[in-house]
Amino acid sequence: MNFIPLRKSRPLPELTTLPPLGLDPDSIAEDFRSYYSHTLGRDKHCLSTHYPYLALVMTLRDRIMERWKNTRYAYEENGCKRMHYMSLEFLMGRALGNAMLNLGISDETTAGLFKFGLDLEELAEAEHDAGLGNGGLGRLAACFLDSCATLQLPVLGYGIHYEYGMFRQKIEDGFQIEEPDHWLRDGNPWELERPEFTQRVSFGGRTESYKDVDGTTRFRWVDTHDVLAVPYDMPIPGYRNGTVNTLRLWKAEATDEFDLGEFNAGSYPESVAAKNAAENITMVLYPNDASENGKELRLRQQYFLASASLKDTLRSWHRDHGGNLCNFADKNCFQLNDTHPTIAIAELMRLLMDEHEMAWNEAWDITSRTMAYTNHTLLPEALERW
Repeated sequence: MNFIPLRKSRPLPELTTLPPLGLDPDSIAEDFRSYYSHTLGRDKHCLSTHYPYLALVMTLRDRIMERWKNTRYAYEENGCKRMHYMSLEFLMGRALGNAMLNLGISDETTAGLFKFGLDLEELAEAEHDAGLGNGGLGRLAACFLDSCATLQLPVLGYGIHYEYGMFRQKIEDGFQIEEPDHWLRDGNPWELERPEFTQRVSFGGRTESYKDVDGTTRFRWVDTHDVLAVPYDMPIPGYRNGTVNTLRLWKAEATDEFDLGEFNAGSYPESVAAKNAAENITMVLYPNDASENGKELRLRQQYFLASASLKDTLRSWHRDHGGNLCNFADKNCFQLNDTHPTIAIAELMRLLMDEHEMAWNEAWDITSRTMAYTNHTLLPEALERW
């Protein structure tokens, strides 16, 4: 992905500095009307609750965006230590009620919608539960992020942007019926795509040795099958304190949409094989791992999360501090939520040694000082054997 930078090397103050948005019923109602009529193009003939819901989300999201940006600036200016929380699950729940509660404007929003004869509870029912988690592990991760934002701790969550949740259930004749949980079928208005921070994650290939300019033997990974990790950010607001932290979710995309040669030859399935293989990585939360293919896909998910997240953290460090990693462990910590992201330990060693040309002892010192682990089970593979 290529992005053309601004010709100016400095930020544009007229674009980045705006007066704060109002939290009173009249301000909320006016922004709601604007989004509903102008941005979404709806009128009095619209009977769906989906579009009023979207207009309300956009109205609240603007107010969260102000605090989100200010939080990032505050962390940068204070140079505080960052914690990066990796989890394969985040059971966040519905974001609309949480946003109003944490902004402290539930009553104001209700009053603003009343001007148009709309019921807040009815609009809230239009929101899909985010299919990013399944049970206790994911709910704990979500509560952890909420608590850190309320305590104003600089914590960035890393997860996977699943297209489908585990499943959606309904009861028919007393029996549970499982259906695909395509929670993103209408999009997610709370998320912000950040393609400028896309990372490249490698699979397969082989290693080869070479001599660097100093004559030291080093290794590189070649002939790989690469996948793009595109980040989508979701705001995590703290309770009435102006702090908004970030949950960054990685979506897998192919480096090339399709093989034009295969397509022109009439081999249509083969022409999009790479695209489908890449997107499968983040298609489903917890794919069935009863088969070898399922086990491989689960491992691909875990490595995809770990590699993209570590590369993103190193990217931020280079932006702010250059190539010197001496103080990296003093300013960064990675909390691994159960066994799923623990492959990050080996991946950080690989990145430091192969891509940043560190010696083993130097790389291990950084790795051992930055990695922390949360255990949720007493199974042997979750303790001494992983």
